[in-house]
Amino acid sequence: MNKTDIIKNAETKVKQYFETVDEIKEYNQEKVLKAFYDNKIGLEHFASVSGYGHDDMGREALDNVFRDVFKAEKAVVRNHFVSGTHTLACCLFGNLRYGEKLISLAGAPYDTMEEVIGKRGDKRASLIGHGVKYEEVPLINNMEVDFEGIAKAVDKSTNMVLIQRSRGYSLRKSLNIETIKKMIDIVKSKNPDCICFVDNCYGEFVEKLEPLEVGADLIAGSLIKNPGGGIVEAGGYIAGKEEYVNQAAYRLTAPGIGSEGGAMLNQLRLIFQGLFMAPSIVSEAVKGAILASQVFEDIGFKSTPKPNEIRTDLIQTIEFGAPEPLLEFCKTLQMYSPVESYLTPIPDTVPGYDSKLIMAGGSFIEGSTIELSADGPVRPPYAAYMQGGLNYAHVKIALKGILDKLVK
Repeated sequence: MNKTDIIKNAETKVKQYFETVDEIKEYNQEKVLKAFYDNKIGLEHFASVSGYGHDDMGREALDNVFRDVFKAEKAVVRNHFVSGTHTLACCLFGNLRYGEKLISLAGAPYDTMEEVIGKRGDKRASLIGHGVKYEEVPLINNMEVDFEGIAKAVDKSTNMVLIQRSRGYSLRKSLNIETIKKMIDIVKSKNPDCICFVDNCYGEFVEKLEPLEVGADLIAGSLIKNPGGGIVEAGGYIAGKEEYVNQAAYRLTAPGIGSEGGAMLNQLRLIFQGLFMAPSIVSEAVKGAILASQVFEDIGFKSTPKPNEIRTDLIQTIEFGAPEPLLEFCKTLQMYSPVESYLTPIPDTVPGYDSKLIMAGGSFIEGSTIELSADGPVRPPYAAYMQGGLNYAHVKIALKGILDKLVK
C-alpha cells in the first residue's frame, strides 16, 4: 500500500470521530464569543500604554474575558510570562509557604518542573529550597492514576495538590476532565481547604469543560499553546479563585502591584484575536492528531492515544523503540515545516531537562507547540511527542512525507 492509500484508508476510519471534535469546537467558540460580548470588547481595548502600565483598560478587559471563558473568579493574562513553566512557578511560589506541603497526584511532573520543585538543579532556588515539603503519588504501572493512593496521601497537612493534565515526557494517559474531577473530589473529601492546582497546558478547548468547572481552584497555561490560537507571540495566563490568583500575581510582579501593573507592549490585539481563534485552531490540531494516531497504528507502531479515545490535550505519542527512527521522524517533520524546513534537528541539551532532546518544527512563533511540531528525549522507549498543527491539511501533508521515510 502506498503512502496516499495509507492516508486515505486512515482518514476513512477516523472521520466518524471528527463530528465530535467539531461539536466541541462550536461549543467552545460560542463560549469565547459570549465572553467578548459580555465584556463589550472594542477597538479601544487594543490600545497599549507604556511605563508602569497603570490604568490599562485593555489589559483589564483581557483578564476579564479569560476569567469568563474559564469560569474563574479572576484571571491574569500577561505577555510577561516567559513560558508555561513560569506561570506554574508563580502559582506554586505565590501560594506555598515554608513548612507547607505540595503533592503531585499523577506521579512525577513534567521535566522542567523538577527544577522548580527541587528534585534536581539549583536546590536553593527551588520550592524545596524555600522549605516547602513535596511528595508524589506514584502511578499504577507507570500508567494509571492511583485514586486509592491519592486518598491515602492527602490529609489536613496537605496545602496544595498539583494535577498535570497533559502527560509530559511520559507514557501515562493524559488526564481528561472526568478523571480530573474524580481526583479533585477525593482531595476535597479529605481536605476541603487544599488548593487543587491544574497545569492546563495543551488542554484548553480540547473538551467542553475546563478544570475550574469541575472543582479546581487554580489553573495556568501558556499563550503559545492552545489559547494563543497560533498568533500570540509570548505569554501565559493564570485563572481561578481570586485569592490564589492574586498571590500568583504578586510573585509575577511584586506585593502591592500584583495584576495592577505591567505594560502590554502592543500585544493586546494579538492576544484577544488569538483567543478568539483558539477553538478552531485547537480542533484542527486535534483532528491531525487523530489521523496521525490511525496512520501509525496502521503501519505497526505503538501510538497513544488511540483514534477512538477521548482527547483531552493535543499530544500524540509514537514509540519507536530505537533512536534512529525517532531522529528520522523528527528530521522529516522539520522538512515539512513552513519555517526553517532546510534545517536538520539534532539531539542537544535544553535548559530544564535531564536528557538530550530532539526537537522539530519550524514555527512562526519560536517554541510554539500549537503549531505542528514534535520532540522527545533521546532515551528509551525513544518516543516522539507530536503536537499542534494550525490546519489539518498541513498535518496530513507532513504525514505523507513521514511515511516515505518510515514505510520501507
